[in-house]
Amino acid sequence: MPLYHYVKTKYSRKKAIVGIISYISLTIGTLFLFWSFYPIISFEIYSRFFSEKTLFTAIAANQTTALTTAATLKGNSNIFSTNLSDYTKAGIWFPSIHQTTEIPVKAGKSIKEYSLSIPKLNITNARVIVGGEDLKKGLVHYLPRCFPGDPCNIAIFGHSSLPQLYDPKNYTTTFTYLPSLKKGDKIYVDFDGAKYEYDISDAFIVTPEEVSILDEMYDDSYLTLVTCVPPGTAWSRYVVRAKIVKV
Repeated sequence: MPLYHYVKTKYSRKKAIVGIISYISLTIGTLFLFWSFYPIISFEIYSRFFSEKTLFTAIAANQTTALTTAATLKGNSNIFSTNLSDYTKAGIWFPSIHQTTEIPVKAGKSIKEYSLSIPKLNITNARVIVGGEDLKKGLVHYLPRCFPGDPCNIAIFGHSSLPQLYDPKNYTTTFTYLPSLKKGDKIYVDFDGAKYEYDISDAFIVTPEEVSILDEMYDDSYLTLVTCVPPGTAWSRYVVRAKIVKV
């Protein structure tokens, strides 16, 4: 005959419901964290193992450019920094370079904005502000020294966010899927009554200090599209470069 007799405690209905709710809350919280961080983690893995990181530039390695002194990003570029700079302001990206308010003149006209379309990303006639600052109001043609079609390098900044928040009509998310573009994809620019077609020729990741992507190139007409990566962060810069093929 046993010396001890154990009786399993029966939980009340209330405790059972509380336990079920706790497990459900834990599951929802875990899924939410995965939903939030998966795009960042997956992009980091992809960029480290599959994406090109070398910066190709027409500037010789031993040549000092006018933009070399602008290689300091405002705040701390460490990914663990508590820097709370507002990256919807174009001037924050390269604070040592002051955005010029002087707009170039072409054919006797000073044009303050034009439009850009990327069919693969469902971006149609996105507003490009020449010499702008507020990335919430449009894409920004940064440091304007020339216009589409001219033999030069046009840098266009666009904000990005987590893919879950993407809206092609919202300028704070417009360039979220820029890294999905491939060589040969098309970019169209409508400027002053003319439509320019560009083919993507290169894409790469650079640190915020590698500002030579903004340097001029005079052998042809180029677009350099720039956004922050990984999605929803400002740790690095993703650069897509395109070359004109048709007017």
